[in-house]
Amino acid sequence: MDPNSGSIPSAEEVLASYHLPQVKPQWLNCNYGKHIVKGNFLTLSAKPKTVEMGEWIAHQVVDHWRMLITFIKLVHDREEDGSSICNSRKCPKMSAGPSHSFTWLNSRLQPVEIPAYEYLSLVQRYISGKIDDGNLFPTDPAGVSFADNPAFCTPLPESGPDWIGKRSGFPQNFMETCQTIFRQMFRVYAHLYWSHFDDMFCLNLEKSMNSCFSHFILTATTLGLLKKTDLEPMQPLIDLWAALGTFPQGCKAYEIANISVGHLLIQKAGGPPSS
Repeated sequence: MDPNSGSIPSAEEVLASYHLPQVKPQWLNCNYGKHIVKGNFLTLSAKPKTVEMGEWIAHQVVDHWRMLITFIKLVHDREEDGSSICNSRKCPKMSAGPSHSFTWLNSRLQPVEIPAYEYLSLVQRYISGKIDDGNLFPTDPAGVSFADNPAFCTPLPESGPDWIGKRSGFPQNFMETCQTIFRQMFRVYAHLYWSHFDDMFCLNLEKSMNSCFSHFILTATTLGLLKKTDLEPMQPLIDLWAALGTFPQGCKAYEIANISVGHLLIQKAGGPPSS
């Protein structure tokens, strides 16, 4: 609702507020929003009842990073002639369309703009370093705990301050670190869509990336790893997928989508895609 007029903006007005370029990106055409598999990715994101939340979040971080690193290497790794798909000439900054760009903190903790290629290098080093840190992601199987199921037992009382993952040995800053990791992964996905979707399409990998990214969004929203404001660069695609049924009704991703905008994008593409 518009706070000034009190009226509800139309789908056209909301779409205009996204400040998309006049020529819409290819991935906003529903015919290019298809997936390699059909089904409900929410079942892969929802925590099983007997799994402790910290263990589940750690699993999701590692699993989603494993999927994303494949697409990063496609645009980041250099060919024999020294060239790469993502380079300082094509991507002079880490951006996601004309309205969003991302900075990195330098040694003096100042935000600086750097080429996307360098940003991707730093992201890989940062996330791999966090996942390989045994203090942050403990790997001792003796430390694994299970979620209390009230149907079978009485939950044990906790002593002292509590946090997600405490029972399995994760540190107090575990959730905050995982949110930062997911935020960085989202920025990479956003850059891949805005700057390299054509490259993925030429490699016949756009459906694979769609599948991984929609799963990522469902996980991030279901587990509270990203806020709605974090998702702004890809909000139009979230709207589109919600309207297409990729995000089932009732899930957090569906709740933050503007379904009217999604249906408008489908209409602009000439109707829903053929199966």
